[in-house]
Amino acid sequence: MDTPVLQDRLSFAPWMDPATARLPGMRPCGADDWLRRDEAFAGQMAKRDWLIATRQPLVHALLPEGRAAAEELYALVLARLAADPGYEVGAGWVRRPDGVRVVLDARMPLVTLGRLVQEDLCLMQQQGDAAVLVGAVLCFPASWTLSQKIGRGLPGIHRPVEGYAGDLERRVQRLFDVLRAGQVLERFNALVYDDPELHQPRPEGRHRPRPVERRYLRSERQCLMRLPQTGAVVFSIHTTIVRMESLSDAERDGLVAAGI
Repeated sequence: MDTPVLQDRLSFAPWMDPATARLPGMRPCGADDWLRRDEAFAGQMAKRDWLIATRQPLVHALLPEGRAAAEELYALVLARLAADPGYEVGAGWVRRPDGVRVVLDARMPLVTLGRLVQEDLCLMQQQGDAAVLVGAVLCFPASWTLSQKIGRGLPGIHRPVEGYAGDLERRVQRLFDVLRAGQVLERFNALVYDDPELHQPRPEGRHRPRPVERRYLRSERQCLMRLPQTGAVVFSIHTTIVRMESLSDAERDGLVAAGI
């Protein structure tokens, strides 16, 4: 079995704070804080490199109507990395903090970004009354499949989620409606797994195995940010997986109390 790629600790336990435990649990964060790098960077990026090289149809999709937004995001992230002392940005290439040199390919903007940052990146474009998923690089799905979600609006994407229809659906749509360019919102989820695998796609109707040993806690930091030119919304996902024993007794007790 491959050595699992894990973080040393959980940066935030959303179930311990009433404001973030209640769905959707969004809160503002710094406009320059939506991309993060942590101690699992090298391991996660090696996994991303492998998935993009060998499983690209599973982890990447871009509709024609999403290309302008993907190109805007590509330029935005490269400018951000050029100001990050951990990266070296050259003419047509970027050297990551783990020493890997990535050749830039503007023809494949999301694929290239997927090899540069830890976050998975999804693009939502307004089409009529719906925010539609028009592109994504999604290496670390937690029990969903990109090919089934691409081209769908928010209700269709969340169709299998119990309790989403109704009030929660309206609150999520409201977040997309009022999000301003340059503003960033974040939320955190928490899922218990027996398997620490990062890449866990599952088709709709097939639920993840019920954890028996409860060995790992998986948490996604999900950010929303509107691009200023195209108006598309970036939905970024930074995945953290820790061993359950790294949590405090209070955090483990809180998981059980929250029904997680």
